[in-house]
Amino acid sequence: MSDYANCWLNARICLCGNLEGRGKWLTDLDSNQDKGLQRALCYRYTIGQCAAKVALCRPTGKEIFAAPSRAPCYPASVTASAQYRLVRLANGVHSLHSVTECETFHPVIGPAAEAEALYVRQLRLRERLAAYAGEFVIWDVGLGAAANALTALRATRDLNCALRIISFDHTNEPLRFAIEYAEALGYLQGYEAPARELAESGRVTFADGAQKTEWELRLGDFPTLLASSVAEVLPKPHAIFFDPFSPPKNPAMWTLPLFTRLFQLLAPDQPCALPTYSRSTLLRATLLLAGFHVGAGHATGEKEETTIAANTPSLIEEPLGRRWLERARRSHSAEPLHTAHYCQAPLSPKSWEQLQQHPQFR
Repeated sequence: MSDYANCWLNARICLCGNLEGRGKWLTDLDSNQDKGLQRALCYRYTIGQCAAKVALCRPTGKEIFAAPSRAPCYPASVTASAQYRLVRLANGVHSLHSVTECETFHPVIGPAAEAEALYVRQLRLRERLAAYAGEFVIWDVGLGAAANALTALRATRDLNCALRIISFDHTNEPLRFAIEYAEALGYLQGYEAPARELAESGRVTFADGAQKTEWELRLGDFPTLLASSVAEVLPKPHAIFFDPFSPPKNPAMWTLPLFTRLFQLLAPDQPCALPTYSRSTLLRATLLLAGFHVGAGHATGEKEETTIAANTPSLIEEPLGRRWLERARRSHSAEPLHTAHYCQAPLSPKSWEQLQQHPQFR
């Protein structure tokens, strides 16, 4: 690793406002931005409509040194298209980088390892599938390059099970790009044919030994789809992989109305869990106010904690307690997003009262 990279990893990180140049510790913002924190080589970071520069700061925070302009906003590029790049992460694993969003998919430990930790193991997917006799439904929110869905399929391929995966995204371009570099990415190997059919036709049915899979892709705006009558006739999920871009980049995917609607669409008598990478107070308060039970999720890579939500407490190993509730009350960034506009605010009196009445804290 270069001296500059070591300096970067050991430095405290701050955001320098592009209007007045006033720095604020990134750690003092909100861990909604924690996915962006993992992108140590991404020197431009967008918060809402305001572009900010990520800079290195002395430990005192008094002197700010801008990152070199020669630094790219993506890790070492292997190959590229107009919209996506195949990049090599620090551990040697390859992933995709979105040029337009300046976001690297699964940026720390790579696509398969992150999906295995965050979704497969945390959801106890093998155990639940082995014990379930019918069709097990997964909503894959944020298909991207299909790493989450394909890792789940590979991890359960030896089971006698029926899987139905419904993937949601506004584009299939990352999947199309990933198929072209299946060998380098690794997790697509052996699944090139069904992945290509899914990208081409939006639906594929195939068998892998005793495992039978029906996989469909719903292209379009997820919040709009969720609010429509179409969502009411979709198969009810047993698990939800929730992996959109971060709230500052894609706030419409993290609002209280969206999670409230998502909770309403679940079958009350069918256990369903939703893990996601963020551990932010804002997200957890949103999930609780939407009706979910919420707990601390498993670590993934450099992230010590993620978040898991469910419609039943039986699927939550480490539920949030009253200590978390008190911290949320003191947080400067805990009020849910009520519209598709990213902002940070402390809990409103109404939200605080509603959180205290949640069955999880009684």
